Amino acid sequence: MKTIRTKGRGAEQTAEILAALERRGGAALDTVLPAVKRIVADVRKQGDRALLRYAAQFDGLAGASSLRVTPDEMAAAWNAITPVMQEALTKAAEQIRRFAVSQLPASFSDEPIPGLTTGQLVRPLGSVGCYVPSGRHPLPSTLLMTAVPAQVAGVERIAVVSPKPALETLAAAHLLGITEFYRLGGAHAIAALAYGTASIPRVDKIVGPGNLYVTGAKRLIAFDCAIDMLAGPTEIVVTSERGNAACIASDLVAQAEHDPEALAIFITTRADLAKEVIAETKLRSRNNPVARQALDRNGLAIIATSLDEARAITNRLAPEHLTVDSASDLDWVQNAGSVFVGRWSAQPMGDYISGPNHTLPTGGMARVRGGLSVNDFVKLITVQQYSSQGLRTLGLRAVLLAEAEGLTAHAESIRARLHRRRTRD
Repeated sequence: MKTIRTKGRGAEQTAEILAALERRGGAALDTVLPAVKRIVADVRKQGDRALLRYAAQFDGLAGASSLRVTPDEMAAAWNAITPVMQEALTKAAEQIRRFAVSQLPASFSDEPIPGLTTGQLVRPLGSVGCYVPSGRHPLPSTLLMTAVPAQVAGVERIAVVSPKPALETLAAAHLLGITEFYRLGGAHAIAALAYGTASIPRVDKIVGPGNLYVTGAKRLIAFDCAIDMLAGPTEIVVTSERGNAACIASDLVAQAEHDPEALAIFITTRADLAKEVIAETKLRSRNNPVARQALDRNGLAIIATSLDEARAITNRLAPEHLTVDSASDLDWVQNAGSVFVGRWSAQPMGDYISGPNHTLPTGGMARVRGGLSVNDFVKLITVQQYSSQGLRTLGLRAVLLAEAEGLTAHAESIRARLHRRRTRD
C-alpha cells in the first residue's frame, strides 16, 4: 500500500490521484470489447450454432445435451455436501430472503382530491437470468444473492448460468428449487440470455457480476435486454479514526483477494494508524498473492487534514464497500454501495450471510444507485382514475398546461370530456 497526504509536498499528486479515482470505471472494457462484440454478434445471428461452438471452446462442453444441468444433478450435489454446509447455505438463504421481503415495495391506492384515485401496482418481471461466476473463485453466495430476491419478487422464470459450476453452487440451486441451470459463462452466455437460442430462451433481465468479458457483453446488450449494473473489480474503503489496525487490514486484504485489480483504500487523519494498517496488510497478505498484487497496485492509505476532508473524500470515491467507526457516521455517508459499522462488522459477513445483497455498484456508480435488491426484479405500474368531479377540478389547469406546450390535441382530449359533462348537467 502507498501512503498519500492531502496537504504538504505531495498534495498536488494526491489531488491528481483522487481525481483519477473518481473517473475510474469501464476503461478496462475497451481492451476486450472487440472480442466481445464478435462473440455477441455471432450468438445473436447464429443462435445455438455459435453458442455451442463457444461453449466447446470456453466451457469444454461437448454438445447441446451437456448445456443444461438436470434437477437430479443439483439434488445429488446437495446430498454430497456436508450437513454443516447445508445448514450454512440454508441460513444464508433465510437471511437474504428476510431482507428482500422487507425491501419489497407495496402496491397502494390514494385519493389526493375527491374524484381522483392514484396509485401503483407492483408486478414481477417475467424472467431473469442470473450470472454466477465460477472462475478464480466459485461463488455459490452469488447464486443466493441473485436468485432469492427474484423469488421474493415473484419472478416466474429464473435461469442460472455458471461456467463449470462448483458442487456448492449446484447445491445452492437445489436448495432454492432452481430448475433452469446452464453450464455456461462468458460473453456467449450473456448473449444467449439476451437474444435467446434454441437451447436457451431469452430473458427480460440479466443480473449478477462477472469478468471483463461478461461486463462487456452486458454493456453491449443493455439496450436489448435489461441489466442490473456493470460491475467492475471489488472496492473497499475504510474511513476510520479509532478502528483496530488488525481488523481494518484484514478487511482490506479480504476484499483485495478477489482480484488483482481490486481497489483497497484506508482514509484517516491519523498518520500513526495509517502506518499500523499498512504494516498489518503486508503481514496478512504475505501468503495471499492475489491480495498482495492488488494492494501493491491499488492499495492506498490517504491521510486527510481533517475529519470533514476525510468524509468528503469518502463520498467522492463512492465505494462499493465502506466501513466506518460508528452509527453516527451514517449521517455523513452519501455515496456507498453497502456500509459496515464498527469493529465487529467484518465486510465478508456481508458477502455471505448478513442479508443485504453483495452485488454492489463499483466504479463510482454508488453515486447514483445502490446494490442489487428485490426492486431490480419488479415493475412499478402507476394507476390513475378520474370521476367527472375529479376531471372538473383539475381539467382546466391541465388544458392550460397543454396549450402552453402547443399540444392542442392534448387540450382537446380534456375539453371533450369537460364539454360532455356540462351537456349532461
